[in-house]
This record gives sequence, structure tokens and C-alpha cells, in this order.
Amino acid sequence: MKKLLAILLGGTMVLHAGLALAAGTVRIGALFSVTGPASFLGEPEKNTLEMLVKDINSKGGVKGTKLELVVYDTQGDSTKAKQLVNKLIKNDKVVAIVGPSTTGDTMAIIEDVEKAGIPLVSCAAGIKITEPVKKWVFKTPANDHVAAEKIFNYMATKKQKSIALLTVSDAFGSSGREQLKTLAKQKGFTIVADEVYGPKDTDMTPQLTKIKGAKPDAIICWGTNPGPAVVTRNVKQLGLKIPLYQSHGVASKKYIELAGADNAEGVLLPAGKLAIYDKLKPSDPQQKVLREYDQSYRKNYNVEASTFGGYAYDAFLMITDAIKKGATTPEQIRSNIEQSKKLVGVSGVFTMSPADHNGLDLSAFEMVRITKGDWELAR
Repeated sequence: MKKLLAILLGGTMVLHAGLALAAGTVRIGALFSVTGPASFLGEPEKNTLEMLVKDINSKGGVKGTKLELVVYDTQGDSTKAKQLVNKLIKNDKVVAIVGPSTTGDTMAIIEDVEKAGIPLVSCAAGIKITEPVKKWVFKTPANDHVAAEKIFNYMATKKQKSIALLTVSDAFGSSGREQLKTLAKQKGFTIVADEVYGPKDTDMTPQLTKIKGAKPDAIICWGTNPGPAVVTRNVKQLGLKIPLYQSHGVASKKYIELAGADNAEGVLLPAGKLAIYDKLKPSDPQQKVLREYDQSYRKNYNVEASTFGGYAYDAFLMITDAIKKGATTPEQIRSNIEQSKKLVGVSGVFTMSPADHNGLDLSAFEMVRITKGDWELAR
């Protein structure tokens, strides 16, 4: 936290002329799935932002300028997200927006922020959020094709060549499925089964039974909880001995809790380094940031920090770093974010450009294995 505070407190800030706020205050908006099926994403994101704002303001703000945070709960509903983003833009007159938590909610509001000219730093992973590049839209989770490539590279070392896909039929799952199929072809993997499940499905045994018959070397499940946890339990119930890979969309202890530690034993997935920061080399550029974030989060909320909260941390870091460099308007904040170079965050080391509004590569992930209800580096 000290490192983050040093970054945030190191610059000046001037209010955007359109803001009807008290002198010395700037307003940042946020849209998170605080309740509903995706609350495991939105709750730590909301907690993280509130923690950061409270900390900064307790130190006098950013060079004397206090931050005001306006958070709305989308409940994972794209229609509600669209209503709320317009409230943030038109009523609250924010200079930048963090979130939403999900790919679907994010895609629903892109047109609104682009039209209004307000920078959006999404906490969702779908590649379509930033590819093709939109002028006002960025995101902090690594693109799903990066996570997919991390899985395939690891599978290659285990000589697993035939794979079964089991993906959720929402925006995140559809994007992941598309990337997995494209990369599988490029890297010489054979897809022997391609199954889909619904976001609200509670039993995936029919799909897994078909997959069992296809005899793949491995299964890749792509989704966010609770679906992947159901899949994990079903795999155990069916007695399948096929290696199970999950996406980065379940890289939190909530997944292990929902699936059950015994059921999740041996499951592999690409995860941000926060999950295993205590196992990183001291020379890793993220190690200090990760440790300080986790310690601060534990102190404030009595629970370990999650990768998902880290997405909000990084979004806030980008916005405040842009302001520190002299940005005084939404356009200047957007421009400075786009010029971010080697910005060390929770999700990775970000280097943006006009052609890349995500700024992360394969180094953002480590392959991890679940062992006895915890993470370990997969070797």
C-alpha cells in the first residue's frame, strides 16, 4: 500500500471544468456486480476501490485534492449497466469509470462511454472489449487469448494433444471458446469434443458424459463461477481421470470453496501472480506490490485479496497515474493511460499503446495447480 500511496500522492490534479463538485474534489465512477451471480467478482472490486479511496483521502488526497467514489451495482444485468453508466456520466459527471465486472456488462456500455468521451477501464477479460481498439476503453485483466495460450503451452509440455472444450454460453465463455478454437488449430491441438453449458445450469453430467466418450487427453472448462465449480464436482462424481483445466475466470479461493477442496484437487489454471506471490522470486517486479495489496486487504476485510479485486486496483492505479502526470480532463486521462509504460500492478506490468488497450502479455499469468485447497506453481 505504501508503494501505491507514493504513486498516487506524487502528482497534481485540476478539476474538469464540467464537474459541479466542492473545490478540491474529483469524482470517479464505478460499475460492479456487487450482488447477483457475479458478486464474487464485484464485491472484492468494490472493496478494493473503497479501501484505496479511503487511504488516499486519509493522507490528504492527491496533492490536496480529495477523491469521491460513486459505485453502482449492476447485479450482472447488462440493461441495468447501461442505465447506470448514463447516470454516472450525466448526473454524477465522473471523469473516469472503473468496471464493469463482466464482459457482457462491459460490451453493453461501450457505445455510451465512447459517445460521451469518458475513459472506461474495465475489470472484465473478454478480448472483444479492447479488440478492435476503442478510443475510450481499456481493461486490466489479460486478454483471454493470453490465458488460453498459457494453458496450451503448458499442455504441450505434458504431451496432451487431444482436448475437449466445455464453455459457458455467455460473453466470457463465447469469447474464450473462439480463442481456444483458433489457438488449438494454430498450435496443432485436436478438439475431439466441443460442449456448451448455460450460465444457470446446475448439472453438466450430460456434456461430460459425451466428453468421456471422446477420450480426450484433457478437458478445458471456460467460465466464471458457479458453473466451473459445478463442472469440477461433476467430473469427480463421474470418476473421470482426465486432467481438468479451468480458465483464469475462477482464479480465487471462492472457486475452491464452491467446488470443494477434494473435488478441485489437481485442477490446473492460469492465474495472476497474486495467488502465489509468496512463491515468487524477490526479484519479480510485482512481488512487492502484490504483498502490500494483500496485506492491506486482509487488514481491512479480514480475508485475503483476490485476483478480481486486483483488476479494480489496477484500473484505479492507471487513472490516478494518468492524473499524476498532469491530466486534468477525461481526454487527457485517456491519453495518459494509453501512454502507460511498464506500470507495475496486481495483474501484471502494463505497457499500453494506441494499438493495445490491455498492455499485458504471457508474463501476466502463472500456471497453478490446486493442492490441498491452496495454490501451488504447476511444473
